[in-house]
Amino acid sequence: MRKSTPKKRVILPDPVFGDVKVTKFVNHLMLDGKKSISFSIFYGALEIVKNKLPNEEKTPVEIWKTALENVTPQVEVKSRRIGGATFQVPTEIRPDRKESISMKNIINYARKRSGHSMSEKLAGEIVDAFNNQGGAFKRKEEIHRMAEANRAFAHFRF
Repeated sequence: MRKSTPKKRVILPDPVFGDVKVTKFVNHLMLDGKKSISFSIFYGALEIVKNKLPNEEKTPVEIWKTALENVTPQVEVKSRRIGGATFQVPTEIRPDRKESISMKNIINYARKRSGHSMSEKLAGEIVDAFNNQGGAFKRKEEIHRMAEANRAFAHFRF
C-alpha cells in the first residue's frame, strides 16, 4: 500500500428505505459486528421519532437527514507544528468526512443520554438535532467557535 490509495468499499443500501446513508449510519452504530441489532435500534428510533413529531409533514427518514445536516460541521481545526509551536489551523472538511463526523456525533451523544433503550436515546438525539438542540448540535457549534477563534492561523493551511 505504499503509493496506492485503498479502494472504497461498496456499501449496499438498507433493506427498508433503500438508502446507502442509512447503512453507513447503522455501520457507525454497530458494536461487535451485530448489524441486525443496529438496524433494529435505528428503525425503532425512527418509529419513536414519528410518534414524537406527529404533526411534521416530513417522513422520519427526512427528519433524520435534516438532523444530520444540522449537526454537520463545515470547518474543523487541525494541529500543525511550525517552528516549535503548535497551532490549531482551521481547515475545511471533505464531504465524506463531514458525513462521518455528524453521524458519529449523533451516536456518541445518544449513548451519553439517559433513557431505557438505545432506540429511545437515539430518537431523542435525532429530535433534538432536528430542532437545532442537543449535544451533537452543541458539538458542531463548539467546533465552529474553535475554528473562528483560530482564524488568524488560517494562512498555515496545508
